[in-house]
Amino acid sequence: MSVTRRTILRTGAATAALLPFVGPLRADGKQINVFAHRVMQNVSNGTKGGDVTQAFTKATGDTVNWVTFETGPLHDRLFREASLSESTVDVAFILNTYATPRIANLFEPLGPRMAKDPVEDPKDLFPGLVKGVTIGDELYAVPFRHASTGLHYNEEIFAERGIKGPPQTIEEFVEVAKKCTYTRPDGTPVVGFILPGVAYPEVIALARAWDADFITPDMKVVANSKEMVAALTMIRDLYTSGAVPKNLTGMKAEDANTWMQQGRAAMAASSMSRNGLYNDPAKSQVAGKIKTTYFPIAEALKGKYEVAPTKVEFWSMAIPKNSKNKDLAWAFIKAMSSKDATLAAALNGNGPVRGSTYDDPRIKEALPYSEAERKVLQVSRVPLPAFDNAARAADLFKEQAETVVLGMKSPQQAMDELTVSVQKLVS
Repeated sequence: MSVTRRTILRTGAATAALLPFVGPLRADGKQINVFAHRVMQNVSNGTKGGDVTQAFTKATGDTVNWVTFETGPLHDRLFREASLSESTVDVAFILNTYATPRIANLFEPLGPRMAKDPVEDPKDLFPGLVKGVTIGDELYAVPFRHASTGLHYNEEIFAERGIKGPPQTIEEFVEVAKKCTYTRPDGTPVVGFILPGVAYPEVIALARAWDADFITPDMKVVANSKEMVAALTMIRDLYTSGAVPKNLTGMKAEDANTWMQQGRAAMAASSMSRNGLYNDPAKSQVAGKIKTTYFPIAEALKGKYEVAPTKVEFWSMAIPKNSKNKDLAWAFIKAMSSKDATLAAALNGNGPVRGSTYDDPRIKEALPYSEAERKVLQVSRVPLPAFDNAARAADLFKEQAETVVLGMKSPQQAMDELTVSVQKLVS
């Protein structure tokens, strides 16, 4: 998941407008302890949107103590703290892949609070994000930050190959990728498409063009569906035709970024926020030439979706069951998830989790792909439901996908074997 959004916005948001969404002023000033990744603190205390937490601190008279870690250590420390009889952690930011049923009993169910004192306009939150932190029928966290997948393309390369715009179907995408595999006039060899390997998030991002899943939200393993097989067949076809790098199975996200920045790839599927990285004059040789849009859907699904319901990863705010300040923690979550707070954080570089945020002219100006991103978020969902054996399932997926790319197994054979193996992990 990308932890920076390289955007430049010209003006901030007034924090005073946030005040109605928290409780009355407190006289006994407390400190609320918030465990998070550093990026959450950064986007909550930026220069463009202002100090997003100021509304909460002014309305309550309390202060916010940020305790930040890298992703892995954050969750390790958080789960240990949440397992104690009492904890100093009041609010915890959780990445969606860690929100498993096993850890749900460590956190406060938010349904009762939503019924009695809900966050502002819950339906404005993108549904795929809310569903991603709903375990069973209970909500356990409120979304705060996302990274959604889009299609980046080099318009200069497109022009050289006589292509007027981004592909509108996955079938057209394959044609464009092959046509853009060539040697440029300056001698630079180009591949039509770049992706960082074939781990499940990367494959799922493409497979959603057929609305495919690896594991459904109700924990059914459907890796051997015709839709997933179609996606792997496409990747294998692009590999054998040379439209993706020959070292595809060993590529990393940094490699894919470099290829795009050097003009060695015509298209890439990655977080839409990478648009800033690809167009950064200080780091990219093709600055100003990379456009970003939604990933296309299969022709057969054009009537069902406008854009592919591709993958999204996100962070959410939760309350540990053993928190000593649950009411205060809920006031913080309400303040930080309000419409004005979401906008202010977005002005600071956050990925907004509300549809209404994309209506603001400052967001539209800063993010040329904003409308495409909103369309994606309206239908996107997590690449894999969180469950205890998810890491092992991910390893098995990657192993089988690599055998397909390298021609060791057919897509159907590999996915049939994967389905049998992973079903045992979810049973």
